[in-house]
Amino acid sequence: MKEKENKPKSIKTPWPTKETMEQIYEMKLWGGNTSDFYSGMGSHHPEVINPYIEVVSSFLRSFQNRLTVCDLGCGDFNIGKELVNYTTKYHAVDIVTSLIERNIEKFKEDHLEFQCLDIAVDELPSGDCALLRQVLQHLSNTEIQRIVGKLRVFRYIIVTEHLPEGDFIPNKDIISGQGIRLKKQSGVNLTAAPFNLKVKEEMQLSSSILNGQKGTIVTTLYKI
Repeated sequence: MKEKENKPKSIKTPWPTKETMEQIYEMKLWGGNTSDFYSGMGSHHPEVINPYIEVVSSFLRSFQNRLTVCDLGCGDFNIGKELVNYTTKYHAVDIVTSLIERNIEKFKEDHLEFQCLDIAVDELPSGDCALLRQVLQHLSNTEIQRIVGKLRVFRYIIVTEHLPEGDFIPNKDIISGQGIRLKKQSGVNLTAAPFNLKVKEEMQLSSSILNGQKGTIVTTLYKI
């Protein structure tokens, strides 16, 4: 009899505690085969990250007075390191303590500050622009609603989400964890119910399709 292949199990929890996210990194559920942290293909594959870096850096460079940016869910900082120098202050936040400690040692800029926070629970750093890159897609609607209440203080919000292609019903609820809404033919839309984020302006900045992967990775700018 053929033995069953031992595959890492997805981690899901009603509330994504720090311990849960640490397990995802430790078990390399987002990939990677080294001892270092790895935030997944969405943070490393050129087809995804190059268009994102291009449009976000262009947006940040468009201001004569540089913005203070809050990167909410900075991960391994493979993308954030390309944006830091276009800001006057860069707050990089993640929930995993060991990841933040690693980032502090690896990335050193005078105007860069790393903080270990749970963005659904803790007070956020103040700033002009919030970045949420493929973060909300892993969270339950309850957590997203808590975060949305804090985002209204920013002038700009740049959100990246992995969305189904074509029409879909937004914001189907999930249990927080490794997975996303794509399996439910859904995705996060902050301006739709139940979040109903009120914005003055909305603009799609980029859209990327990763070969071999379903759905589209979409980056949207909201002016509050």
